[in-house]
Amino acid sequence: MSAGRAAVNFSELVNKNKQTLARLQESPRLLLHRRDGEDLVLTTAARAEQDQTVVSAATRMLAAMARREPGSMELLLDILPDAFPWVRFLSEADVHAFAVELVDTMRAADSVGNSASVAQLLIAWQHTAEIHSDPGLLAALTRDHSEDYGSVPDPRDVP
Repeated sequence: MSAGRAAVNFSELVNKNKQTLARLQESPRLLLHRRDGEDLVLTTAARAEQDQTVVSAATRMLAAMARREPGSMELLLDILPDAFPWVRFLSEADVHAFAVELVDTMRAADSVGNSASVAQLLIAWQHTAEIHSDPGLLAALTRDHSEDYGSVPDPRDVP
C-alpha cells in the first residue's frame, strides 16, 4: 500500500464501525491491519467499480499492443477499435481526440493515484459513441434549437 492512504487496525472496524467507515469519506481506500491474517483493503462498491473499469481498459490496451509492434500514436489509433469497439461510431477526429485525452488523463490520474477521472472519461466517450451510433438521437441532439426556452433556474435553488 502506498504512503498517504488511511490505515486502521481491524479491531477498530469491529469496535467502532461507524467512525471507521466514516473514514472512507476522507480516503478512497482503508487499509485494515490484521494480527491473524493478511491485511485487507476496504473501499466502496462505486470506487471498486471505477478501479475495475480502469484496470480493464489498461489490460485491453496492453493486450492489443502486445499483438503488434510497439510504436507511436498511429499504433494507438490502430488498436483503439480492438480495445474499445465503440470507437467505430466516432469520427476520425473524435477518435484522435479520445486517444490524446485518454493518454493524458491516464498519466494525470496515475500521478495523483486516483483513477476516477479515467473511468469518467471512458464512460463519457462511450456515451458519445452511443449517440453517434443512433442516427435519430444524433439528429435530435445536433439540430438547431433556435427557440429560446427562457431562463434556467439555478439548480441550487431547486428543492
